[in-house]
Amino acid sequence: MADPNLILSKLEHGLIVSCQSAPPLSGPQFAGPIAQAAVLGGAVGIRVNGPADVAAVRALVDVPIIGIFKQRHPDYQIYITPTLEAALAVIEAGADIVALDGSPAPRPDGRSLAEVIAAIHERGALVMADISTLEEGLGAVRAGADIVASTLSGYTPYSPKLTGPDLDLISDLVREAGRPVIAEGRYNTPDDVRAAFERGAFAVVVGRAITEPQLITRRFVEAIPRAKR
Repeated sequence: MADPNLILSKLEHGLIVSCQSAPPLSGPQFAGPIAQAAVLGGAVGIRVNGPADVAAVRALVDVPIIGIFKQRHPDYQIYITPTLEAALAVIEAGADIVALDGSPAPRPDGRSLAEVIAAIHERGALVMADISTLEEGLGAVRAGADIVASTLSGYTPYSPKLTGPDLDLISDLVREAGRPVIAEGRYNTPDDVRAAFERGAFAVVVGRAITEPQLITRRFVEAIPRAKR
């Protein structure tokens, strides 16, 4: 693994593109080229789901990769890299950073967040904690997370439901977490990205607004004036 400080320096003040496209552009055969195109456009990092997609992206780009492994387990709310085994799989595939659910909720393998983070660090990778509130972010930092990200704000029952990004959470984390803060979650426009950096974000993740042609097309189609009946 590369030097952690070097990895972070490559991401600072940059755009990270989340390459988790929906069908018909899902799977490693698409993730790699989409990531490559994003890097050609100026992305400084890629976030991608699953070992196969991580490996496909790693073969085509040399920017830092944030790997996740979404897995649903009955009776557990955590699904973003929910076990140490899942984390190790994306590291083996070529991820420099493992993103995982940074909440204190129970994990399917029975390990605590701190135990999972320590084991990931032993493998030489960094940890990005996806959180939904300031309290979760501070708890993840205490557990050893290297980065905190606002990814889950709006997607837990106890976080604010907003149509746009949770910029106030970015401000709070920047003020209190003492770790690089990555803005993620409903960043759909350049203005959203600009606002996150104004709040002190270390980097910003954009996903569907860049990587899903059907969504991009729909936004243009919806702008077409309809003939009056």
